[in-house]
Amino acid sequence: MAHGVKHAVCCPGSRNSAIVHNLNECPDIQCYPVTDERSAGFYALGMTIALDEPVVVCVTSGTALLNLAPAVAEAYYQQRPLVVVSADRPPQWIDQLDGQTLPQPDALGRFVRKAVSLPEPYDEETRWYCNRLVNEALMMRGGPVHINVPITEPLFQYTTAVLPQERKIELTPATMSPETLDDICCRFMQAERPMLIAGQPWNPLLEEAVLQVQDDASYVPDFVLYTGGSIVSKHAKRFLRKARETWAVNATGEVNDTFMNLTNVVQGDPQMVAEKVRSCLEQTPHPFVQRWTSLVDKVRQQTDAFEPSYSQSAAVQYFEQRRGNHIVHYANSMAIRLANRYARSSVYCNRGVNGIEGSLSTAAGFSCVTDSPVFCVIGDLSFFYDQNALWNQNLRGNLRILLLNNGRGGIFNMLPGLEQSPARDQYVAAEHHATAEGICRQNDVVYLKATNMQAMQQGIDTLLYIESSRPVLLEVLFT
Repeated sequence: MAHGVKHAVCCPGSRNSAIVHNLNECPDIQCYPVTDERSAGFYALGMTIALDEPVVVCVTSGTALLNLAPAVAEAYYQQRPLVVVSADRPPQWIDQLDGQTLPQPDALGRFVRKAVSLPEPYDEETRWYCNRLVNEALMMRGGPVHINVPITEPLFQYTTAVLPQERKIELTPATMSPETLDDICCRFMQAERPMLIAGQPWNPLLEEAVLQVQDDASYVPDFVLYTGGSIVSKHAKRFLRKARETWAVNATGEVNDTFMNLTNVVQGDPQMVAEKVRSCLEQTPHPFVQRWTSLVDKVRQQTDAFEPSYSQSAAVQYFEQRRGNHIVHYANSMAIRLANRYARSSVYCNRGVNGIEGSLSTAAGFSCVTDSPVFCVIGDLSFFYDQNALWNQNLRGNLRILLLNNGRGGIFNMLPGLEQSPARDQYVAAEHHATAEGICRQNDVVYLKATNMQAMQQGIDTLLYIESSRPVLLEVLFT
């Protein structure tokens, strides 16, 4: 009902009986029984044409769903909002010669704009997932959608007295007008505890700040404006999931429910929205934003005052103090986490799916199409995985690599409990004794090495300022 569904065509069956029961119990939905699924699909199509609003057609499991295909195809080419809701058998019984079972997810193929298959909810996370998937389907415009619902027996125990109030995610389509920008900014400024999370993989000192206030409810935002991009810190994501609601801004209108409290998706330019909000804050400072700014400034002072001993932290801290506004790509895992602690300027990182592969190749490709120096800060596993990035005739001296080699995947030292496994070092963290010297020699890359603090600092200065026609790599060894 929250997405405008007021009419449902219901076909008979046992597996979908619970869905039909709930549709009938909803006082705002009018149900219409139709026995033949082929006809039922077209009944619902006719209603969408007359009403110009979404109409549900609900069927049981098995071939009942396939009988909707002609009506769904017609709705697709008419761009009508037909909502197919199919009951299904539990996935473990598909293709096991059980009655009325066939693979129902994506059974309607390209004739639906969106197809989702719900998990059976057994905890808060799977309930959130179901809610998100249903919202994703019902938010889709311009054609039919399919919601597949596996249901385990018993089927006929109606024990819930009142249908629950579920979260609705709103969509503001691509209309980034001045009025829309003003509305978003107004909503932000009127919130008691608003927070702007900008869209980069680089969120400076966010984790460190959260760790200082994670148990203080007064720092929890009530309104998060999220302009996309990855949040590296798990602590920060868990903290932001305490917020009351989030509005996400992205170019595609996708549902990115990172903080599990999304209520609005605004399709538009995230950078434009972020700049508008910052402009509003310059004119009218918000006390909650100022409080967070003060916290981050305090953490920054603590971080700047801390002088780590010879380590990856010391190397990244020194590099960031010296590198200015140079173009820098950070690899995933420990490298990008250290960037979030020490970087003062924007960085690049492959945080779409956060894999370690390709970080060096991405930086190398970047260096091929610019004359500016391009730096890549990378850990040993990521470097050796992607060493063929250096086997390329296009590379020039503007590519500079800071390789942090501690002989293993350093991130695995940070995972509580993993130290109890005898497999950690050799099999999980991929402990090794390799260096990059031979790789550099075979690819005509200038090789520098550091094994102590003084050599590391001198090496970074050389990496930053050396004149070279070939790529330069500084390997900082910690083993």
